[in-house]
Amino acid sequence: MSDIKKTKEWGDITGSYYARKKVVETAYKIFRALLLFGLCFLILQPLLDKISVSFMGTQDLYDGTVISIPRSFTIENYSLVVSLINYWSSLLQTVFIVLFNSLLQITACTLAGYSFARFKFPLKGFWFFCVMLIIIVPPQTIMTSLYLNFRFFDVFGLIRLITGNTVNLLNSFMGLFLLSATGMGLKSGLYIFMLRQYFRGIPKELEEAAWIDGCGKLKTFIRIMLPDAMPMLTSCFLFSFVWQWTDSFYTTLFLSNYTMLSRGLGGLADRYAQWYTQVFVSEQGGAFAFAPVAQTQMIIATGMLMCLIPLILLYLVAQRAFVESLSQTGIKM
Repeated sequence: MSDIKKTKEWGDITGSYYARKKVVETAYKIFRALLLFGLCFLILQPLLDKISVSFMGTQDLYDGTVISIPRSFTIENYSLVVSLINYWSSLLQTVFIVLFNSLLQITACTLAGYSFARFKFPLKGFWFFCVMLIIIVPPQTIMTSLYLNFRFFDVFGLIRLITGNTVNLLNSFMGLFLLSATGMGLKSGLYIFMLRQYFRGIPKELEEAAWIDGCGKLKTFIRIMLPDAMPMLTSCFLFSFVWQWTDSFYTTLFLSNYTMLSRGLGGLADRYAQWYTQVFVSEQGGAFAFAPVAQTQMIIATGMLMCLIPLILLYLVAQRAFVESLSQTGIKM
């Protein structure tokens, strides 16, 4: 009887222990879900507000009962932004220039990162220090030098010697492409550092096995290293594309003759003010009218969404490689 009683007591203790453990685990899962939901809401809430405002009519902006769901649903804001910034033409030019520029930049950064990871050459430490300076020093601090170099572009005086004058690369995309192709584009130092760290994490035995099989250094790099680094290359390409898509510094300096989305979005408020004045004068009479702040912010929010839509679509296409690169970077770096 005593053994049966002890067994029953032990079973009760074990059952209560597992019950408490299950309650604690359930409470932890609920707390984690609420915490993640709150963090996601904090991140997405500004975007959701802009989406809501972009579909609102003018009367909804001044209606205190309208908070998130528009009462007067309309797409006129999108049509207006399309006409104000010449959206479709700007989109095509931006896609072409940013895509080609990002491919040039990633190509140059991949070669530089692989060289820093695998080869020994004179002053290697000094050159890598210069790469770190590209990351640390903001491009605005060298704006005057960039302007003078590309306004009076010359290669060791050879262009002036042959043609008698320098070349102006400021109002063409060739200056921007030249920066990216030489590893001096926007955030190039960061991409070189990321790719260097990734290539350093790849075992050297893979290269040695390829060399034994008769591959040279270039063929080993193309056939062995590049396919393995494709997730990291995808991440660097996405970073490059996004940062150049929203960049206004280099586009203002080099692409003043082109209708880029970032420049159009920056001047959207002024264009809407001019449009509002023309409409007000034609309908109400008078000489001038100030555009209401609420309506201006509504148009700006609509323009921001139209600028973000291509980036969201690009991420949806490349998200698998992007997530894979982040997980591998955490292991190898």
